[in-house]
Amino acid sequence: MEIEDTYAEAFTGTCIRIIVTAEDERTIKKIAFDATATPGTVIGRVESGVEKFLEPDQTPDKRPGVIIQFWYNTKNLEKFDKELSFRIRQDILVKPFVKVFDASINPFDYIDTTRRVGHCGDGYEWTENLYGRTMIRVPIAVPDFYIEEKLGCMEGIMGVNFWYYCNTKKTVLEGGYKALDALEKVDYICTPFDICSAASKIETNYPEIGPTTNHPYCPSLKDKIPEETKVEENVKYIPEIVINALNEESSIKALEEGIKALKSEEGIIKITAGNYGGKLGKYKFYLKDLKIE
Repeated sequence: MEIEDTYAEAFTGTCIRIIVTAEDERTIKKIAFDATATPGTVIGRVESGVEKFLEPDQTPDKRPGVIIQFWYNTKNLEKFDKELSFRIRQDILVKPFVKVFDASINPFDYIDTTRRVGHCGDGYEWTENLYGRTMIRVPIAVPDFYIEEKLGCMEGIMGVNFWYYCNTKKTVLEGGYKALDALEKVDYICTPFDICSAASKIETNYPEIGPTTNHPYCPSLKDKIPEETKVEENVKYIPEIVINALNEESSIKALEEGIKALKSEEGIIKITAGNYGGKLGKYKFYLKDLKIE
């Protein structure tokens, strides 16, 4: 298996990191699924991913929980607040017996959850001091929803990635799942798309809809655009794993662990990464510098 001498290009984003708890693990899994179901950066919306599931002794209220990261490629906190409120109100608040806690690390600012989430109580909401935190208690029909009044905003890294060229459908899934299992052990990251089958590019013929398919890497176009295609012989599939991380150390660790997991997988022809010649972001993670022996 070849590892191409190239780099993964990534860009700066803002992350809001929360802990969500509930009475049972089934509710937590449903919250995690719903709140992270639509990666949205490419369409100008918030995207999210699960960092890790938590045991009761790891949460503020000693109940089952999950850490969810919400990301936006902007420092416009007013816009972030609005978009995040949709996710919280529709995917989290509506579940029974839920509490939301801030899990930020060295935030540069905070959003106040009162206006767009707390006021779901229609003015009947109030604050309580619980677990050493100021919590808004929102009265709902299955009493009650709690959310910490302030959620911290952190600067992080979005779009860290690696691609694995495959010659079998089986390898796309089995290799991808091995990589994702390895990434679950890396702290402070999430994978918003899991196995992503639709790498995009900056240039597009339809700017009104945002990024479109990265056509030189589409196997079905190989014979139609012979002068542009980047699809090599015997390559039939080019899946991608995208990683958002709170810092460079976690970004590098994620690339190393994800690629290591693929090294022994049959059917992988090459590992590479997506970049745009520095047009997308300031971060460049060179694959040749990774420790993946």
